Amino acid sequence: MQKKWWKEAVVYQIYPRSFKDSNGDGIGDIKGITSKLDYLQELGIDVVWLSPVYKSPNDDNGYDISDYRDIMDEFGTMADWEEMLAEMHKRGIKLMMDLVVNHSSDEHAWFVEARKSKDNPYRDYYIWRPGNDGKEPNNWESAFSGSTWEYDEATDEYFLHIFSKKQPDLNWENPKLREEVYDMMKFWLDKGIDGFRMDVINFISKVDGLPSAPNPEGKKYVSGHEYFMNGPRIHEFLHEMNQEVLSNYDIITVGEMPGVTPEQGILYTDEDRNELNMVFQFEHMDLDSGPGGKWNLKPLELADLKKSLSKWQTELEGKGWNSLYLNNHDQPRVVSRFGDDKQYRVESAKMLGTLLHMMQGTPYIYQGEEIGMTNVKFSSIEEYKDIETLNMYKDKVQENGEDPEKVMLSIYTKGRDNARTPVQWDATAHAGFTTGTPWIQVNPNYTEINAQQAVSDENSVFHYYKKLIQLRKQHDIIVYGSYEIILEDHNEIYAYTRTLGDEKLLVITNFSGETPTFTLPEGLSFTQQELLISNYDVNHDEKINKFALKPWEARVYKLA
Repeated sequence: MQKKWWKEAVVYQIYPRSFKDSNGDGIGDIKGITSKLDYLQELGIDVVWLSPVYKSPNDDNGYDISDYRDIMDEFGTMADWEEMLAEMHKRGIKLMMDLVVNHSSDEHAWFVEARKSKDNPYRDYYIWRPGNDGKEPNNWESAFSGSTWEYDEATDEYFLHIFSKKQPDLNWENPKLREEVYDMMKFWLDKGIDGFRMDVINFISKVDGLPSAPNPEGKKYVSGHEYFMNGPRIHEFLHEMNQEVLSNYDIITVGEMPGVTPEQGILYTDEDRNELNMVFQFEHMDLDSGPGGKWNLKPLELADLKKSLSKWQTELEGKGWNSLYLNNHDQPRVVSRFGDDKQYRVESAKMLGTLLHMMQGTPYIYQGEEIGMTNVKFSSIEEYKDIETLNMYKDKVQENGEDPEKVMLSIYTKGRDNARTPVQWDATAHAGFTTGTPWIQVNPNYTEINAQQAVSDENSVFHYYKKLIQLRKQHDIIVYGSYEIILEDHNEIYAYTRTLGDEKLLVITNFSGETPTFTLPEGLSFTQQELLISNYDVNHDEKINKFALKPWEARVYKLA
Protein backbone atom coordinates (compact mmCIF):
# COMPACT_ATOMS: atom_id res chain seq x y z
CA MET A 1 0.00 0.00 0.00
CA GLN A 2 1.44 3.37 -1.01
CA LYS A 3 2.00 5.94 1.71
CA LYS A 4 0.34 9.30 0.97
CA TRP A 5 -0.01 12.47 3.04
CA TRP A 6 -3.79 12.53 2.53
CA LYS A 7 -4.11 9.03 4.03
CA GLU A 8 -2.35 10.25 7.17
CA ALA A 9 -4.29 13.53 7.41
CA VAL A 10 -7.26 14.43 9.62
CA VAL A 11 -9.81 16.75 7.96
CA TYR A 12 -12.03 19.30 9.72
CA GLN A 13 -15.17 20.47 7.92
CA ILE A 14 -16.22 24.11 8.24
CA TYR A 15 -19.75 25.15 7.33
CA PRO A 16 -18.92 28.86 7.06
CA ARG A 17 -22.40 30.30 7.69
CA SER A 18 -22.42 28.74 11.17
CA PHE A 19 -18.75 28.78 12.17
CA LYS A 20 -17.86 32.29 13.38
CA ASP A 21 -19.20 35.75 12.54
CA SER A 22 -16.62 38.57 12.57
CA ASN A 23 -18.79 41.61 11.72
CA GLY A 24 -22.00 41.21 13.74
CA ASP A 25 -24.39 40.56 10.84
CA GLY A 26 -25.31 37.16 12.30
CA ILE A 27 -23.71 35.16 9.47
CA GLY A 28 -20.42 33.29 9.82
CA ASP A 29 -17.73 34.59 7.47
CA ILE A 30 -14.18 34.16 6.23
CA LYS A 31 -12.58 36.59 8.69
CA GLY A 32 -14.37 34.64 11.42
CA ILE A 33 -12.67 31.44 10.22
CA THR A 34 -9.26 33.15 10.16
CA SER A 35 -9.81 34.31 13.76
CA LYS A 36 -10.21 30.68 14.92
CA LEU A 37 -7.27 29.05 13.13
CA ASP A 38 -5.21 28.87 16.34
CA TYR A 39 -8.01 26.77 17.87
CA LEU A 40 -7.90 24.38 14.89
CA GLN A 41 -4.11 24.25 15.06
CA GLU A 42 -4.31 23.33 18.75
CA LEU A 43 -6.76 20.52 17.92
CA GLY A 44 -4.12 19.23 15.51
CA ILE A 45 -6.05 18.94 12.25
CA ASP A 46 -4.20 18.86 8.92
CA VAL A 47 -6.83 19.94 6.40
CA VAL A 48 -9.88 22.21 6.45
CA TRP A 49 -12.70 21.25 4.10
CA LEU A 50 -14.56 24.49 3.52
CA SER A 51 -18.20 24.17 2.43
CA PRO A 52 -19.03 26.54 -0.47
CA VAL A 53 -18.10 30.21 -0.10
CA TYR A 54 -18.68 31.15 -3.75
CA LYS A 55 -21.13 33.78 -5.03
CA SER A 56 -24.63 32.40 -4.53
CA PRO A 57 -28.24 33.56 -4.12
CA ASN A 58 -28.32 31.08 -1.22
CA ASP A 59 -31.33 29.03 -2.19
CA ASP A 60 -29.53 25.95 -0.81
CA ASN A 61 -27.02 27.62 1.51
CA GLY A 62 -24.31 28.17 -1.09
CA TYR A 63 -24.69 24.88 -2.98
CA ASP A 64 -26.32 26.96 -5.75
CA ILE A 65 -23.37 28.85 -7.27
CA SER A 66 -23.83 31.91 -9.46
CA ASP A 67 -20.10 32.66 -9.92
CA TYR A 68 -17.48 29.95 -9.41
CA ARG A 69 -14.61 32.46 -9.30
CA ASP A 70 -15.85 34.92 -6.72
CA ILE A 71 -16.72 34.97 -3.01
CA MET A 72 -20.21 35.40 -1.55
CA ASP A 73 -20.67 38.95 -0.27
CA GLU A 74 -21.97 37.72 3.10
CA PHE A 75 -18.73 35.79 3.62
CA GLY A 76 -16.33 38.57 2.63
CA THR A 77 -14.00 39.31 -0.27
CA MET A 78 -11.39 37.47 -2.30
CA ALA A 79 -8.76 39.37 -0.29
CA ASP A 80 -10.27 37.97 2.94
CA TRP A 81 -10.17 34.48 1.42
CA GLU A 82 -6.52 34.89 0.30
CA GLU A 83 -5.56 36.07 3.80
CA MET A 84 -7.34 33.02 5.31
CA LEU A 85 -5.48 30.64 2.97
CA ALA A 86 -2.13 32.26 3.80
CA GLU A 87 -2.85 32.03 7.54
CA MET A 88 -3.85 28.37 7.20
CA HIS A 89 -0.66 27.51 5.31
CA LYS A 90 1.39 29.41 7.88
CA ARG A 91 0.00 27.00 10.51
CA GLY A 92 0.56 23.90 8.40
CA ILE A 93 -3.15 23.54 7.64
CA LYS A 94 -4.18 22.68 4.06
CA LEU A 95 -7.41 23.87 2.42
CA MET A 96 -9.86 21.67 0.53
CA MET A 97 -12.58 23.62 -1.30
CA ASP A 98 -16.04 22.38 -2.24
CA LEU A 99 -16.56 21.68 -5.93
CA VAL A 100 -20.26 21.86 -6.89
CA VAL A 101 -20.49 21.00 -10.59
CA ASN A 102 -23.49 18.68 -10.93
CA HIS A 103 -25.53 21.89 -11.05
CA SER A 104 -25.13 25.65 -10.91
CA SER A 105 -27.49 28.37 -9.73
CA ASP A 106 -30.19 29.52 -12.15
CA GLU A 107 -28.61 32.96 -11.62
CA HIS A 108 -25.25 31.84 -13.06
CA ALA A 109 -24.35 33.75 -16.27
CA TRP A 110 -24.37 30.47 -18.23
CA PHE A 111 -27.97 29.72 -17.30
CA VAL A 112 -29.12 33.32 -17.76
CA GLU A 113 -27.85 33.00 -21.34
CA ALA A 114 -29.10 29.43 -21.81
CA ARG A 115 -32.72 30.33 -21.15
CA LYS A 116 -32.72 33.20 -23.68
CA SER A 117 -33.27 30.98 -26.73
CA LYS A 118 -32.91 27.41 -27.97
CA ASP A 119 -29.96 28.34 -30.17
CA ASN A 120 -28.04 30.31 -27.55
CA PRO A 121 -24.41 29.08 -27.39
CA TYR A 122 -24.90 28.29 -23.66
CA ARG A 123 -28.14 26.35 -24.14
CA ASP A 124 -26.29 23.03 -24.24
CA TYR A 125 -24.53 23.73 -20.90
CA TYR A 126 -27.78 22.50 -19.31
CA ILE A 127 -30.30 19.70 -19.87
CA TRP A 128 -33.48 20.76 -21.70
CA ARG A 129 -36.40 18.69 -22.94
CA PRO A 130 -39.81 19.39 -24.49
CA GLY A 131 -42.86 18.47 -22.41
CA ASN A 132 -44.60 15.11 -22.64
CA ASP A 133 -48.27 15.72 -23.56
CA GLY A 134 -48.31 18.90 -21.49
CA LYS A 135 -46.55 17.18 -18.56
CA GLU A 136 -42.94 16.95 -17.36
CA PRO A 137 -40.51 15.03 -19.64
CA ASN A 138 -40.33 12.18 -17.08
CA ASN A 139 -41.55 11.23 -13.61
CA TRP A 140 -38.38 11.74 -11.57
CA GLU A 141 -38.74 13.21 -8.10
CA SER A 142 -36.41 15.96 -6.90
CA ALA A 143 -34.21 15.36 -3.84
CA PHE A 144 -36.12 18.28 -2.30
CA SER A 145 -39.56 16.83 -3.28
CA GLY A 146 -41.74 17.63 -6.33
CA SER A 147 -40.64 17.17 -9.94
CA THR A 148 -37.03 17.36 -11.18
CA TRP A 149 -38.32 19.43 -14.12
CA GLU A 150 -39.14 23.14 -14.29
CA TYR A 151 -41.05 24.63 -17.20
CA ASP A 152 -39.45 27.61 -18.90
CA GLU A 153 -42.09 29.66 -20.67
CA ALA A 154 -39.72 31.72 -22.81
CA THR A 155 -38.51 28.68 -24.78
CA ASP A 156 -41.44 26.30 -24.11
CA GLU A 157 -39.11 23.61 -22.69
CA TYR A 158 -38.29 22.09 -19.31
CA PHE A 159 -34.88 22.06 -17.64
CA LEU A 160 -33.65 19.30 -15.32
CA HIS A 161 -32.89 20.01 -11.64
CA ILE A 162 -32.23 16.99 -9.41
CA PHE A 163 -32.19 19.38 -6.43
CA SER A 164 -33.96 22.77 -6.12
CA LYS A 165 -35.51 24.40 -9.20
CA LYS A 166 -32.91 27.12 -8.64
CA GLN A 167 -30.18 24.46 -9.18
CA PRO A 168 -30.35 23.44 -12.87
CA ASP A 169 -28.20 20.41 -13.71
CA LEU A 170 -25.14 20.99 -15.88
CA ASN A 171 -24.82 18.96 -19.08
CA TRP A 172 -21.59 16.98 -18.77
CA GLU A 173 -22.13 15.48 -22.23
CA ASN A 174 -20.99 18.86 -23.58
CA PRO A 175 -17.15 18.94 -23.88
CA LYS A 176 -17.15 22.77 -23.74
CA LEU A 177 -18.88 22.68 -20.36
CA ARG A 178 -16.31 20.18 -19.07
CA GLU A 179 -13.48 22.42 -20.28
CA GLU A 180 -15.00 25.36 -18.40
CA VAL A 181 -15.17 23.27 -15.20
CA TYR A 182 -11.55 22.11 -15.51
CA ASP A 183 -10.41 25.65 -16.18
CA MET A 184 -12.23 26.86 -13.06
CA MET A 185 -10.63 24.08 -10.97
CA LYS A 186 -7.17 25.17 -12.16
CA PHE A 187 -8.03 28.76 -11.19
CA TRP A 188 -8.42 27.72 -7.53
CA LEU A 189 -5.54 25.23 -7.50
CA ASP A 190 -3.23 27.88 -8.92
CA LYS A 191 -4.31 30.15 -6.06
CA GLY A 192 -2.81 27.52 -3.79
CA ILE A 193 -5.64 25.34 -2.50
CA ASP A 194 -4.86 21.73 -1.61
CA GLY A 195 -7.81 19.77 -2.95
CA PHE A 196 -11.52 19.39 -3.64
CA ARG A 197 -14.49 17.77 -1.98
CA MET A 198 -16.85 17.11 -4.89
CA ASP A 199 -20.56 17.53 -4.28
CA VAL A 200 -22.76 14.63 -5.57
CA ILE A 201 -20.10 14.04 -8.21
CA ASN A 202 -21.48 10.61 -9.16
CA PHE A 203 -24.63 12.34 -10.49
CA ILE A 204 -22.90 14.09 -13.41
CA SER A 205 -23.46 11.30 -15.98
CA LYS A 206 -27.10 10.66 -16.91
CA VAL A 207 -28.51 7.68 -18.82
CA ASP A 208 -29.28 8.46 -22.50
CA GLY A 209 -32.88 9.42 -23.12
CA LEU A 210 -33.64 10.18 -19.43
CA PRO A 211 -36.40 7.54 -19.23
CA SER A 212 -39.19 7.58 -16.65
CA ALA A 213 -38.59 5.41 -13.59
CA PRO A 214 -40.68 2.31 -12.85
CA ASN A 215 -43.75 3.37 -10.86
CA PRO A 216 -45.75 0.33 -9.71
CA GLU A 217 -47.64 2.38 -7.09
CA GLY A 218 -48.67 5.01 -9.63
CA LYS A 219 -47.17 7.94 -7.69
CA LYS A 220 -46.93 11.34 -9.32
CA TYR A 221 -43.13 11.42 -8.96
CA VAL A 222 -40.61 8.69 -8.03
CA SER A 223 -36.88 8.52 -7.49
CA GLY A 224 -35.02 8.23 -10.79
CA HIS A 225 -31.62 7.71 -9.18
CA GLU A 226 -30.78 4.61 -11.24
CA TYR A 227 -30.69 6.93 -14.29
CA PHE A 228 -28.29 9.53 -12.87
CA MET A 229 -26.31 7.86 -10.06
CA ASN A 230 -23.01 6.26 -11.18
CA GLY A 231 -24.13 6.81 -14.79
CA PRO A 232 -22.66 5.34 -18.01
CA ARG A 233 -19.86 7.90 -18.55
CA ILE A 234 -18.99 8.70 -14.93
CA HIS A 235 -15.58 6.98 -14.95
CA GLU A 236 -14.71 8.51 -18.30
CA PHE A 237 -15.52 12.02 -16.98
CA LEU A 238 -13.55 11.54 -13.73
CA HIS A 239 -10.57 10.03 -15.53
CA GLU A 240 -10.58 13.00 -17.92
CA MET A 241 -10.79 15.41 -14.96
CA ASN A 242 -7.84 13.62 -13.38
CA GLN A 243 -5.76 13.82 -16.56
CA GLU A 244 -6.64 17.44 -17.33
CA VAL A 245 -6.40 18.80 -13.77
CA LEU A 246 -5.96 16.63 -10.68
CA SER A 247 -2.82 14.71 -11.73
CA ASN A 248 -0.91 17.98 -12.13
CA TYR A 249 -1.13 18.85 -8.42
CA ASP A 250 -0.35 17.07 -5.12
CA ILE A 251 -3.84 17.32 -3.65
CA ILE A 252 -6.60 15.56 -1.71
CA THR A 253 -9.84 14.65 -3.52
CA VAL A 254 -13.01 13.14 -2.14
CA GLY A 255 -16.20 12.53 -4.08
CA GLU A 256 -19.57 12.70 -2.33
CA MET A 257 -21.36 9.69 -3.82
CA PRO A 258 -24.82 8.73 -2.58
CA GLY A 259 -25.75 5.15 -3.50
CA VAL A 260 -22.19 3.97 -4.16
CA THR A 261 -21.26 0.34 -3.34
CA PRO A 262 -17.83 -0.93 -2.19
CA GLU A 263 -17.28 -2.44 -5.67
CA GLN A 264 -17.90 0.98 -7.25
CA GLY A 265 -15.90 2.66 -4.47
CA ILE A 266 -12.85 0.63 -5.54
CA LEU A 267 -13.29 1.76 -9.17
CA TYR A 268 -13.43 5.41 -8.06
CA THR A 269 -10.47 5.24 -5.64
CA ASP A 270 -8.05 2.58 -6.95
CA GLU A 271 -4.79 4.51 -7.37
CA ASP A 272 -4.01 2.78 -10.69
CA ARG A 273 -7.26 4.06 -12.23
CA ASN A 274 -6.45 7.76 -11.73
CA GLU A 275 -9.84 9.09 -10.65
CA LEU A 276 -10.23 10.21 -7.00
CA ASN A 277 -8.48 9.56 -3.66
CA MET A 278 -11.62 8.54 -1.72
CA VAL A 279 -15.40 8.74 -1.67
CA PHE A 280 -18.06 9.69 0.85
CA GLN A 281 -20.55 6.84 0.93
CA PHE A 282 -23.81 7.00 2.88
CA GLU A 283 -24.66 3.41 3.69
CA HIS A 284 -24.01 3.79 7.44
CA MET A 285 -25.96 7.07 7.44
CA ASP A 286 -29.12 5.29 6.26
CA LEU A 287 -29.14 2.53 8.89
CA ASP A 288 -31.61 4.39 11.14
CA SER A 289 -34.02 5.10 8.26
CA GLY A 290 -37.10 2.98 7.71
CA PRO A 291 -38.51 1.88 4.33
CA GLY A 292 -40.03 5.37 3.85
CA GLY A 293 -36.57 6.98 3.70
CA LYS A 294 -34.68 9.33 5.98
CA TRP A 295 -37.72 10.84 7.74
CA ASN A 296 -39.10 7.39 8.56
CA LEU A 297 -37.34 6.81 11.89
CA LYS A 298 -36.07 3.51 13.21
CA PRO A 299 -33.48 2.79 15.92
CA LEU A 300 -29.94 1.89 14.91
CA GLU A 301 -29.14 -1.83 15.21
CA LEU A 302 -25.48 -2.24 16.16
CA ALA A 303 -25.29 -5.39 14.02
CA ASP A 304 -26.15 -3.29 10.94
CA LEU A 305 -23.47 -0.70 11.75
CA LYS A 306 -20.83 -3.41 12.24
CA LYS A 307 -21.78 -5.08 8.98
CA SER A 308 -21.71 -1.84 6.98
CA LEU A 309 -18.47 -0.35 8.35
CA SER A 310 -16.69 -3.73 8.27
CA LYS A 311 -17.71 -4.31 4.67
CA TRP A 312 -16.19 -0.99 3.56
CA GLN A 313 -13.07 -1.57 5.68
CA THR A 314 -12.36 -5.03 4.30
CA GLU A 315 -13.46 -4.66 0.68
CA LEU A 316 -11.45 -1.48 0.00
CA GLU A 317 -8.36 -2.81 1.81
CA GLY A 318 -5.34 -2.56 -0.52
CA LYS A 319 -7.57 -1.58 -3.47
CA GLY A 320 -9.03 1.81 -2.61
CA TRP A 321 -9.32 4.21 0.33
CA ASN A 322 -12.10 5.05 2.80
CA SER A 323 -13.17 8.39 4.13
CA LEU A 324 -14.35 8.07 7.73
CA TYR A 325 -17.15 10.26 9.06
CA LEU A 326 -20.17 10.25 11.37
CA ASN A 327 -21.13 13.94 11.06
CA ASN A 328 -21.38 16.57 8.34
CA HIS A 329 -23.49 19.57 7.35
CA ASP A 330 -26.27 17.27 6.04
CA GLN A 331 -26.42 14.87 9.00
CA PRO A 332 -27.78 15.21 12.54
CA ARG A 333 -25.27 15.34 15.41
CA VAL A 334 -23.89 11.86 15.98
CA VAL A 335 -23.83 12.05 19.79
CA SER A 336 -27.61 12.58 19.69
CA ARG A 337 -28.06 10.02 16.94
CA PHE A 338 -25.90 7.01 17.88
CA GLY A 339 -24.80 8.03 21.40
CA ASP A 340 -26.46 9.35 24.57
CA ASP A 341 -26.60 13.14 24.51
CA LYS A 342 -28.00 13.37 28.06
CA GLN A 343 -26.39 11.35 30.88
CA TYR A 344 -23.35 10.12 28.94
CA ARG A 345 -22.82 12.86 26.36
CA VAL A 346 -19.07 13.22 26.98
CA GLU A 347 -18.41 9.47 27.25
CA SER A 348 -20.45 8.52 24.19
CA ALA A 349 -18.97 11.37 22.11
CA LYS A 350 -15.48 10.08 22.95
CA MET A 351 -16.49 6.47 22.24
CA LEU A 352 -17.87 7.36 18.80
CA GLY A 353 -14.70 9.32 18.01
CA THR A 354 -12.58 6.33 19.03
CA LEU A 355 -14.56 3.91 16.87
CA LEU A 356 -14.05 6.11 13.83
CA HIS A 357 -10.49 7.39 14.22
CA MET A 358 -9.04 3.92 14.81
CA MET A 359 -10.30 2.60 11.44
CA GLN A 360 -8.44 2.57 8.13
CA GLY A 361 -9.21 5.68 6.10
CA THR A 362 -9.02 9.46 6.36
CA PRO A 363 -11.09 10.78 9.31
CA TYR A 364 -13.35 13.82 8.97
CA ILE A 365 -14.42 15.92 11.96
CA TYR A 366 -17.42 18.23 11.52
CA GLN A 367 -17.35 21.58 13.32
CA GLY A 368 -18.62 21.23 16.91
CA GLU A 369 -18.15 17.45 16.90
CA GLU A 370 -14.89 17.94 18.78
CA ILE A 371 -16.78 19.51 21.72
CA GLY A 372 -19.73 17.10 21.60
CA MET A 373 -22.39 19.45 20.22
CA THR A 374 -25.90 17.96 20.13
CA ASN A 375 -29.11 18.09 18.10
CA VAL A 376 -31.50 20.99 18.75
CA LYS A 377 -35.28 21.13 19.26
CA PHE A 378 -36.71 24.40 17.98
CA SER A 379 -40.22 25.09 19.22
CA SER A 380 -41.84 25.61 15.81
CA ILE A 381 -41.30 24.93 12.13
CA GLU A 382 -40.91 28.69 11.59
CA GLU A 383 -37.52 28.56 13.30
CA TYR A 384 -36.10 26.06 10.79
CA LYS A 385 -34.17 27.26 7.74
CA ASP A 386 -33.27 24.16 5.72
CA ILE A 387 -35.00 23.90 2.32
CA GLU A 388 -35.21 20.08 2.51
CA THR A 389 -36.84 20.22 5.97
CA LEU A 390 -39.32 22.98 5.06
CA ASN A 391 -40.35 21.28 1.79
CA MET A 392 -40.86 17.97 3.59
CA TYR A 393 -42.98 19.59 6.32
CA LYS A 394 -45.13 21.41 3.78
CA ASP A 395 -45.57 18.22 1.75
CA LYS A 396 -46.46 16.00 4.73
CA VAL A 397 -48.42 18.35 7.01
CA GLN A 398 -49.96 21.05 4.83
CA GLU A 399 -50.59 18.99 1.71
CA ASN A 400 -51.12 15.47 3.07
CA GLY A 401 -52.55 16.18 6.53
CA GLU A 402 -50.02 14.17 8.52
CA ASP A 403 -49.69 14.65 12.28
CA PRO A 404 -47.45 17.73 12.83
CA GLU A 405 -46.05 16.35 16.11
CA LYS A 406 -44.89 13.15 14.42
CA VAL A 407 -43.33 15.13 11.56
CA MET A 408 -41.57 17.46 14.02
CA LEU A 409 -40.11 14.41 15.80
CA SER A 410 -38.53 13.36 12.49
CA ILE A 411 -37.10 16.88 12.13
CA TYR A 412 -35.69 16.89 15.68
CA THR A 413 -34.03 13.56 14.92
CA LYS A 414 -32.86 13.89 11.31
CA GLY A 415 -33.16 17.53 10.13
CA ARG A 416 -30.08 19.09 8.55
CA ASP A 417 -30.41 22.21 10.75
CA ASN A 418 -29.21 20.06 13.68
CA ALA A 419 -25.73 20.39 12.18
CA ARG A 420 -26.16 24.02 11.20
CA THR A 421 -26.79 25.75 14.51
CA PRO A 422 -23.85 28.07 15.25
CA VAL A 423 -20.65 26.70 16.74
CA GLN A 424 -20.76 27.18 20.50
CA TRP A 425 -17.60 29.12 21.29
CA ASP A 426 -18.31 30.30 24.86
CA ALA A 427 -21.08 30.97 27.38
CA THR A 428 -21.68 34.62 26.37
CA ALA A 429 -24.74 35.73 24.34
CA HIS A 430 -25.33 33.68 21.15
CA ALA A 431 -22.49 31.36 22.29
CA GLY A 432 -19.90 33.91 21.18
CA PHE A 433 -20.78 33.15 17.54
CA THR A 434 -21.97 36.70 16.79
CA THR A 435 -22.58 40.06 18.42
CA GLY A 436 -25.69 40.40 16.23
CA THR A 437 -28.73 38.20 15.71
CA PRO A 438 -27.67 34.77 14.40
CA TRP A 439 -29.11 33.67 11.02
CA ILE A 440 -30.35 30.52 12.78
CA GLN A 441 -30.84 30.18 16.52
CA VAL A 442 -28.07 28.88 18.76
CA ASN A 443 -28.69 25.60 20.61
CA PRO A 444 -29.76 26.70 24.13
CA ASN A 445 -27.32 24.24 25.75
CA TYR A 446 -24.35 26.46 24.76
CA THR A 447 -23.88 27.63 28.36
CA GLU A 448 -22.73 24.10 29.29
CA ILE A 449 -21.37 22.91 25.94
CA ASN A 450 -18.85 25.31 24.39
CA ALA A 451 -15.29 25.44 23.10
CA GLN A 452 -13.95 27.69 25.86
CA GLN A 453 -15.13 25.23 28.51
CA ALA A 454 -13.82 22.26 26.51
CA VAL A 455 -10.34 23.70 25.93
CA SER A 456 -9.96 24.50 29.64
CA ASP A 457 -11.06 21.01 30.80
CA GLU A 458 -8.45 18.29 30.29
CA ASN A 459 -11.15 15.60 30.40
CA SER A 460 -13.28 17.21 27.66
CA VAL A 461 -14.24 15.77 24.28
CA PHE A 462 -11.89 18.37 22.71
CA HIS A 463 -8.77 17.06 24.48
CA TYR A 464 -9.79 13.47 23.71
CA TYR A 465 -10.08 14.26 19.98
CA LYS A 466 -6.73 16.06 20.17
CA LYS A 467 -5.20 12.84 21.53
CA LEU A 468 -6.90 10.69 18.85
CA ILE A 469 -5.30 12.93 16.19
CA GLN A 470 -1.88 12.78 17.88
CA LEU A 471 -2.01 8.97 18.07
CA ARG A 472 -2.67 8.77 14.34
CA LYS A 473 0.51 10.77 13.71
CA GLN A 474 2.54 8.57 16.06
CA HIS A 475 1.40 5.10 14.96
CA ASP A 476 1.48 3.95 11.34
CA ILE A 477 -0.73 1.01 12.28
CA ILE A 478 -3.68 3.38 12.86
CA VAL A 479 -3.37 4.66 9.29
CA TYR A 480 -2.21 1.59 7.36
CA GLY A 481 -3.06 -1.47 9.47
CA SER A 482 -5.59 -4.00 8.17
CA TYR A 483 -8.98 -4.26 9.92
CA GLU A 484 -10.66 -7.33 11.35
CA ILE A 485 -13.87 -7.37 13.38
CA ILE A 486 -14.09 -9.53 16.54
CA LEU A 487 -17.11 -10.46 18.70
CA GLU A 488 -19.16 -9.92 15.56
CA ASP A 489 -22.45 -11.09 17.09
CA HIS A 490 -22.28 -9.08 20.33
CA ASN A 491 -25.19 -6.65 20.40
CA GLU A 492 -23.56 -4.05 22.69
CA ILE A 493 -19.81 -4.26 22.06
CA TYR A 494 -18.19 -3.18 18.77
CA ALA A 495 -14.59 -4.44 18.84
CA TYR A 496 -11.99 -4.90 16.13
CA THR A 497 -8.27 -5.32 15.59
CA ARG A 498 -5.81 -3.56 13.30
CA THR A 499 -2.68 -5.38 12.16
CA LEU A 500 0.52 -4.08 10.58
CA GLY A 501 3.49 -6.45 10.44
CA ASP A 502 3.84 -7.93 13.93
CA GLU A 503 1.96 -5.06 15.60
CA LYS A 504 -1.67 -5.31 16.63
CA LEU A 505 -4.21 -2.79 17.90
CA LEU A 506 -7.27 -3.88 19.86
CA VAL A 507 -10.18 -1.41 19.77
CA ILE A 508 -13.06 -2.03 22.21
CA THR A 509 -16.18 0.16 22.30
CA ASN A 510 -19.42 -0.21 24.26
CA PHE A 511 -22.42 1.04 22.28
CA SER A 512 -24.74 1.13 25.28
CA GLY A 513 -25.45 2.57 28.71
CA GLU A 514 -25.14 -0.97 30.13
CA THR A 515 -22.05 -2.76 31.49
CA PRO A 516 -21.46 -5.75 29.18
CA THR A 517 -18.50 -8.10 29.74
CA PHE A 518 -15.72 -8.08 27.18
CA THR A 519 -14.11 -11.49 26.68
CA LEU A 520 -10.92 -11.73 24.65
CA PRO A 521 -11.47 -14.10 21.72
CA GLU A 522 -9.40 -17.28 21.59
CA GLY A 523 -6.44 -16.99 19.29
CA LEU A 524 -5.80 -13.33 20.13
CA SER A 525 -2.61 -13.92 22.11
CA PHE A 526 0.00 -11.38 23.18
CA THR A 527 2.70 -10.91 25.80
CA GLN A 528 2.59 -7.13 26.17
CA GLN A 529 -0.26 -4.62 26.25
CA GLU A 530 -0.10 -0.82 26.15
CA LEU A 531 -3.24 1.26 26.72
CA LEU A 532 -3.11 4.02 24.08
CA ILE A 533 -6.35 5.82 24.95
CA SER A 534 -9.54 5.32 26.96
CA ASN A 535 -12.49 7.50 27.92
CA TYR A 536 -12.48 6.35 31.57
CA ASP A 537 -9.62 5.97 34.05
CA VAL A 538 -8.28 2.45 33.59
CA ASN A 539 -5.68 0.46 35.50
CA HIS A 540 -2.99 0.02 32.84
CA ASP A 541 -1.97 -3.38 34.17
CA GLU A 542 -5.49 -4.76 34.28
CA LYS A 543 -5.76 -8.14 32.58
CA ILE A 544 -7.92 -7.72 29.48
CA ASN A 545 -8.90 -11.36 28.97
CA LYS A 546 -12.27 -10.63 30.61
CA PHE A 547 -13.65 -7.44 32.17
CA ALA A 548 -16.85 -5.41 32.50
CA LEU A 549 -17.10 -2.29 30.36
CA LYS A 550 -18.55 0.91 31.77
CA PRO A 551 -21.42 2.68 29.93
CA TRP A 552 -20.22 3.92 26.51
CA GLU A 553 -16.65 2.96 27.36
CA ALA A 554 -13.87 2.91 24.74
CA ARG A 555 -10.37 1.50 25.04
CA VAL A 556 -7.55 1.06 22.54
CA TYR A 557 -4.64 -1.29 23.30
CA LYS A 558 -1.41 -1.83 21.41
CA LEU A 559 -0.51 -5.51 21.69
CA ALA A 560 2.85 -7.15 21.11
